[in-house]
Formats: sequence, structure tokens, C-alpha cells
Amino acid sequence: MSGQERKVKGSDLFVAALENEGVDRIFGVPGEENLDLVESLRTSKIELILTRHEQAAAFMAATHGRLTGKPGVCLSTLGPGALNLSTGAAYAHLGAMPMILITGQKPIMSSRQARFQIVDVVATMKPLTKLSRQIISASSIPTVVRDAFRVAMEERPGPVHLELPEDIAGDEVPAVPVIPVHPIEIPVAHRAALDRAAEMILAARHPLVMMGAATSRPRSTHGIASFVRRTGIPFFTTQMGKGTVPGGTNLYMGTAALSERDYVHDAIDAADLIVAIGHDPIEKPPFIMGPSGPKVIHVSYTSASVEQVYFPDAEVVGDVGPSLELLADRLEGRLPQATALLPLREKILAHIADRATEAGWPPTPQRIVHDIRQVIPENGIVALDNGMYKIWFARNYRTRVANTLLLDNALATMGAGLPSAMMAAMLFPDRRVLAVAGDGGFMMNSQEMETAVRLKLNLVVLVLEDNAYGMIRWKQAVDHFADFGMTFGNPDFVLYAKAYGAKGHRIASIDSFGPTLDAAFREGGVHLVSIPIDYSENVRVLVDELRAREKSKA
Repeated sequence: MSGQERKVKGSDLFVAALENEGVDRIFGVPGEENLDLVESLRTSKIELILTRHEQAAAFMAATHGRLTGKPGVCLSTLGPGALNLSTGAAYAHLGAMPMILITGQKPIMSSRQARFQIVDVVATMKPLTKLSRQIISASSIPTVVRDAFRVAMEERPGPVHLELPEDIAGDEVPAVPVIPVHPIEIPVAHRAALDRAAEMILAARHPLVMMGAATSRPRSTHGIASFVRRTGIPFFTTQMGKGTVPGGTNLYMGTAALSERDYVHDAIDAADLIVAIGHDPIEKPPFIMGPSGPKVIHVSYTSASVEQVYFPDAEVVGDVGPSLELLADRLEGRLPQATALLPLREKILAHIADRATEAGWPPTPQRIVHDIRQVIPENGIVALDNGMYKIWFARNYRTRVANTLLLDNALATMGAGLPSAMMAAMLFPDRRVLAVAGDGGFMMNSQEMETAVRLKLNLVVLVLEDNAYGMIRWKQAVDHFADFGMTFGNPDFVLYAKAYGAKGHRIASIDSFGPTLDAAFREGGVHLVSIPIDYSENVRVLVDELRAREKSKA
């Protein structure tokens, strides 16, 4: 009887397990060690999306996790291919994005190629993931895959790495059923913690709410918006917490793009209590805690990680949305002092909007952000790479829908902007999606323009040209070092776009900028728009102006 048992390959079991998890796309660059898996994918419902570099595949998979709450999946071969995934793994790990990384490996039972291309990828990935393991038995694949998805999704979300050796993928074993997927609810906060937090908020004279990175989880936004509406407490956001209060924009005090001295810190400094919702200290600190500062209540899915700059006085740990609803039940109608800090709002936002419509050339960062906001609807998505402009978008770009400004304030890696925007365009083909990158960051993954064109995406890519690694050059100047080693030349970006089959546009006057973006979105397809940028505002506003403010307060 056992000889008549139906046998299946390990790779078939693996793909069946992925389908069981609802996976519909895998991004990557396969190698010979993945060929059994590729053949199993060919006859499955899962689409294999070939990228031009493994790093881009990982960024796309991580962004899938960020936007959907379900792990994106990426694939590479062993050795050099697997190592190219490592930056994407760190991006997802620090950014709390659920993702599954699948890498190949030489056969583990015997090897005719000795140690050719072999590095210990499992060990390499351990500090960059929540879990990294090699699959050593085809029969165990359904269990291993189910566990990988569970670990990737549970709080705090992140990447999981699975190494599938060539001989395990090709091994034929008796059919093994997949493991059924079931929902797992997160407990709400303890009653005592809610009572303690309510007492502190009721006693505060100048309360303030902060929205951190974890508030952008797709599951969180309703309860958070309800809490702000029911309590009436003004709020500010971290860079990665923007857009999480769609109905509370009249209480928005600004975004902390810097750690101190910015205009939003007028409200932070005046607060005697900050309710920090979803703060993750992986993100660059939005403010620096000290012994004379406000008390802080940490509200999040997991307990606080105590740092030199973050050591809350109380914690509300549990499923954030439902927990905040319970906290609002204790506070609604009992906070006459809720809006004590709101009079600061108009002055803070007015300073941030300064020079946003100036007509100089090259345009200031404020003008570029302003004009982009005019052509992107509320549900449109702007995906940023990493550079000096990120601070200006964090300060000046107003968001009303969660996850419509995708920026990385955790690993802060260059090269992620274009792949992240591509993933957003795939998930939301009816929305306007704009990638924004400096000329340095764009060239780190610009080859994915071919992928975007091949996939027939509707995507506009904006390249900000200053012919330099602008943020480091700015830091160099601020610290009074000589201007050295940060400049480079660029290709003709219009011709570069055309070489990939995209449309290219060069902006020659600020009056044509917004209309060019709008026309590109209306036409559809992949467009690249290049524009110079005047970064002298970095010193005028972010150094001289803020230092003068600090001296005036002394």
C-alpha cells in the first residue's frame, strides 16, 4: 500500500503552502538552485515577477507587507543572490514589515561542487530577521512555511528567512497536507493599565498625542482616529506615523522631522503629558526625553523598549485600536483641558508653509513638496527614497490617509524609493503613485525602470537633481568640513528613461512642474520627470533659522 502512495516534490509542497497563505506574487531573481521551485511556480496560481536585482525584489516584498499587513515574498539563489537580499531584510526588520525571504542552496545530502558559492546565509540572516532557518526535510515544508508566516505577521512584524536546498526542493515524498490558516486576535490592554493611563490624562493640563510608526499598521487606523475624535487632544506624528488620523486634521500640530528645535517642538516642550501611540524607537527620535520633560504614556502592541531618549512613565500594551476605544470610554466628555495646546497650531503650520509658493529657480524643497501635493489626490501615494528631501516631505507634506507617504525613517536606506512605488502601483493600480528620489538614490536601483515598463505599471518617477549625495554634503557643511568627495555626474535622465521604454521629461521652469506631473498621470504608463533642486534652504531653515529660535528662547 505504501508503494502506491502519491508522491510530490518538495517544491510542489512549498508552492502549495504559499498558495495556502494567499500568496499571489513572488519577486526575485532565481538561480539554478531554485529551478525545481520555479517549475512548481510555473504550474501554480502564483505570479513570478522577475526583477533586475535581488535588493529591489526584497524592497517590493517588504512594501507589500507594509501596505497589506500580509507578508510579501521574495526569492533568490544562494551566495551572491542571497546576500543581495540582506539590505531588504534589514529594511523590513527595522521597519516592522512582514516578509518571507526564500533562498536556494546547494544540495545538503551530497555536493559535487564542493563549497562553490556557498556562504552561511542562515547565519547571515539571523540578526536581520525574526527567524532564519534551513529546511532539511521535504515532509516538514508545510509546517515550516505556516510557522514562517505566523512569525512574520505577529507583533512586532518583520522578515523571516527560509533556505530551501536544491535536493530538498527536488525530493519526492508522500503528499503532506497544508496546515490550515486561522486568525489570531491580539489581546486588549489590561484594565489596570487603562485605568492608570486615564488617571494620568485626566490630571494633565497640557496633554498631547504622538502617532508613531506602528499606527500605520493597516489594522490600527480606525481605533486611533476614533480616540482622537472622542478625546479632542491635539496630536503630532513621527515621520512614519503620518496620515493615521483621517478625521482629525483640525487637531494636527505637525510632524517631527527633526529630533529637537523644530517648530512642532514648541508644542512638545509645552506639553506636560505625551500619549505616545505606536512609537518604535527604531525610528529616529521625534523628541528627546529628559528628566524635566513631559510624562509619557506608551501605547502599543508590545511593551516599550527603554532607551536613553525614551523611557515612558506608564504603558498600555495590547491591540492598539480596541485598547484606545476602551481608553476613550474612560475619557470622553471629561477633558475640558484637552485642547490647551491647540492655540500653538496655527503658528507652527504657518512657519512650516513659509516660502512654499515662491517662484525662484531652481525651486526650493518647499515649492516642490507644495506642487506635488496639488496633483496627488488624498488617496494617492508618494514613495520616497532617502535623501535630504525626506525631511522636507516629512515637515511639509500633509497626509489624510494612512500609508500615502511611504518613507523609511528606520534603516533609511537609499535605493528603496522606486521599488516601493512599484509595489504600491501594483497593489493600487487606480491610484496615482509617485516615486521621489534624489539622483544618488535613484541610480542605485534605476535598472528597475525596465521592470516597471515590462509590468505596464502606471507610475511617475521624480528625480531631484543636485549632482551630489546631498544629505551628507549638507552635514559636511554644517559641521564645517571642506566640500569634498560628495559630487558626481549624471546621465541625461530623459534619454535614460526612453532607453527603458518609459517617457522622459525635463522641467525647465517651476510653472511647468505641476502640469507636467498631472499630464504624466493622465497619460498613464511609466514616466520619469527630472528637476533641479535648490538645497540652500537646508542651511537657511534647518540650521540658521532653528538655531536663532533656540537662542531667542534662552
